[in-house]
Amino acid sequence: MSQMNGGALVDRTRTGRRHGSITRTVRLSVLSTTAAAMVLLGVAGYQVANAETLAVAACIDTTAEATAEEARLEDPVGGGSTPVGLTIAEQGGLTGIANDFGTALCDVPDLATANATVDQFGQSLWQAAVARAQGSASAGALPADDDRPLYWTRLAMARQLRQWTPGFAADQADRDGWQSRFEAASRGLTSSDFSGGNRRLFISGFDPFQLDLEIRRGNPSGAAALRLDGRVLSVGGTTVQVQAVLLPVRFGDFDAGILEAAFSPHVAAGAQGADLFTTISQGRPGQFDLEAFNGRRRSADAPDNLGVDGGGSFDEPLVFPGVGAGPEFLPSTLPLESMQAAGGTFPVLINTEVVEIQPEIGSPTRSADGPTAGSIAVEGGGGGYLSNESAYRATRLASGAGRTLPAGHLHTPILDFDPDNSTEITDPTLEANRTTIITEVEQILRAGVAAL
Repeated sequence: MSQMNGGALVDRTRTGRRHGSITRTVRLSVLSTTAAAMVLLGVAGYQVANAETLAVAACIDTTAEATAEEARLEDPVGGGSTPVGLTIAEQGGLTGIANDFGTALCDVPDLATANATVDQFGQSLWQAAVARAQGSASAGALPADDDRPLYWTRLAMARQLRQWTPGFAADQADRDGWQSRFEAASRGLTSSDFSGGNRRLFISGFDPFQLDLEIRRGNPSGAAALRLDGRVLSVGGTTVQVQAVLLPVRFGDFDAGILEAAFSPHVAAGAQGADLFTTISQGRPGQFDLEAFNGRRRSADAPDNLGVDGGGSFDEPLVFPGVGAGPEFLPSTLPLESMQAAGGTFPVLINTEVVEIQPEIGSPTRSADGPTAGSIAVEGGGGGYLSNESAYRATRLASGAGRTLPAGHLHTPILDFDPDNSTEITDPTLEANRTTIITEVEQILRAGVAAL
């Protein structure tokens, strides 16, 4: 059977390798005006404290259909009855933002105010999650570096937005637009401008994944992104600002260009141009992998977080929809050897393996030393799922930038629970390993920037 981890897929049958309560110090207010006027929302000042139960606002129709991903909010562990997603959101201290969001939606009088409300609450959630991760706000009952409170709170708010019955006329295009705006803002895409540092590092992480098999899962790539977003690091005598985004584990979002929307503003030279791109996801047990080659096709036989299949298979790999022109394989342009040397507790490997269809063979074959000229991509080093896809899309942008722009992909070790823990939402083993992985991600990225 196959196992998904973050943006990577581990195929166990073929090779054993990877495939692919809130205290509000400023009360939120909505100032309603005409559609042509300015709309100002006071959303700053959230300070994370203890658990607060997720409330249902009067304008939310809970009978309206939610997505498969949102519906997992109530899923328990095994045969239990405690909803894991809601519990993590509450214990992570971000639920108050979701409650205020529902209240604010009920007071929205028109489309312009709706758009502004969605934008501002999405960005407020992202900022609160970053502050939580970086220790500038208390973290609630769960550790500060736990990425899961953001994931589950975002889903709770997305469901509220989907089930909202506005007091003004709105069509499906309006509703789709609100969801897109909320996703972009709550994932850091609308707050990724560089504002300091002599160099600029742009990274992405992924949401948790494979939650139908283990509802308690997190993703250390997302935890690392939250810990680093906006920080200015001192590296080799220079300053480096980091900007980070979190990507969904959903094929449709990639088809619609979410990776390009996140990375494109930072491709060209100038004040917003990054000096180094790294997409990051969770990979295989016990090691980091720097992926040397990224493939152009999907081949993983596992669905995404919505239960949707990507359309490709191992024998018939599919070119990513909407990716634009490019070769079957793109090499990483990261300073791989320097980044490898920065490893610590977990070893760092440079992975040159790919799966390809060579013209003279006609079926998938595994190559240990990179692709053969003229072959069709089945799997890049990062597999045939969304981690490899994120890397290919990012390196394709970088390769067309018209300047030297190092770009590639880093896979983290898998983050597992203590084997004796089958019911609790956290444990000391999980927490210690997550902190170690995050620390080592920063070390590896620092080494990459220093090598420039």
